[in-house]
Amino acid sequence: MAIEPDLKFFIGRQPILNRKQEIFGYELLFRAASHHTTAQFESQAQASASVISSALSDFGLQDVLGDKFGFLNITAGVLHSEMLELLPIQQSVLEILETIELDDNVRLRCSELKSMGFKIALDDHIYAPEHSAFYKMVDIVKVDIMATDPAELSSIAANLRKYPVQLLAERVETIEVFEQCLECGFELFQGYFFERPVIIGQKRIDPSGIAMMKLLQQLNENWDIDEVEETFRENPSLTFNLLKLVNSVMIGLREKIKNIRHAIMILGINHLRRWVQLALFAGKDERGLNSPLLEMAAVRGRLMELLMMQRTGQSRTSDLVETAFLTGILSLLDALYETPMEHVVESLNLSEDMADALLRREGQLGMLLLLAERLEKADFVVVQKLLDALSISLDQLLAAQLDAFNWRNSIVQGQRRNS
Repeated sequence: MAIEPDLKFFIGRQPILNRKQEIFGYELLFRAASHHTTAQFESQAQASASVISSALSDFGLQDVLGDKFGFLNITAGVLHSEMLELLPIQQSVLEILETIELDDNVRLRCSELKSMGFKIALDDHIYAPEHSAFYKMVDIVKVDIMATDPAELSSIAANLRKYPVQLLAERVETIEVFEQCLECGFELFQGYFFERPVIIGQKRIDPSGIAMMKLLQQLNENWDIDEVEETFRENPSLTFNLLKLVNSVMIGLREKIKNIRHAIMILGINHLRRWVQLALFAGKDERGLNSPLLEMAAVRGRLMELLMMQRTGQSRTSDLVETAFLTGILSLLDALYETPMEHVVESLNLSEDMADALLRREGQLGMLLLLAERLEKADFVVVQKLLDALSISLDQLLAAQLDAFNWRNSIVQGQRRNS
């Protein structure tokens, strides 16, 4: 099972949510890059071995996962290798691919891995009574919802719920399917239903959301402290959160905060701007730090910011780079506020470039946003085409991804310390 020494990988990270739509973990999807944009492996086993080797040597799984579980596809060859023992055991969920025959040898190996502390999942599994020995032993059973007859879903779930397993619904793409799976007893969900806005009657953004957006707009133009201060004055809840933020960021601050303006000056424009950008999500979303929308928005923004810096050579504080970050953050507000993106663009009075990116995925910003979105879906063929069009290398992309994951993890850890 030879491993190519200089193999380069695309990496995809797809969220897995619990019943509250909070992040439980991520399925990690890797694809080896080649000049032909497709993986060049002698076998699937070699692919899995190369993925695990690269994941451990080129970057740490901790950087990608934070404190969440990582779901990894495992082939027969890798299942029986000692390589698995190099993985972070307490965070790893080993997905036994549907191509593996569930015989006694596999069952014994899974039992051995469980005794070490690994979680075991059956991937794309089709229920069959003869697999009862596995159901009594594995932790998670993944069911491909799109490949399952909806009329049979309830009975399949009922049969599996007789065993001590968590049921994971794969490819859940609409809120209606999510609710159906919820009723059937599924506990974990994988798919992008959560980022699709539920728009009933053209819902408008609520006053608190408009206030946050107004503040965001003020901080991303030639900001005037009088206008920013007035926005805080008009919104007491914003002022309360501002004071909490100052106390969190400026630990050990000796001088007492005198007023709103003083708090703004102590905090500084950059801290304040980033807080507002992320608070748009945190204040609205009851899931808090485990919100998949907040996670995706933060990573999208940071990724677009870094790639724009690489493309243009401009600093992080330049208008163009800040605009790239903001575009990533705003790209999920339609789902968060359950309102059409046209209303978001209209409410913020955004520039033509940002409007083109958010509404039509056009222009340089639009291409970067599309790149971030396709990366989330692990659509690596389109990702490669976009990289070529944007003159971004795979090494630059991977470095930006890992930075974005780390940056988001540092925010979560910092907020937990100060909560």
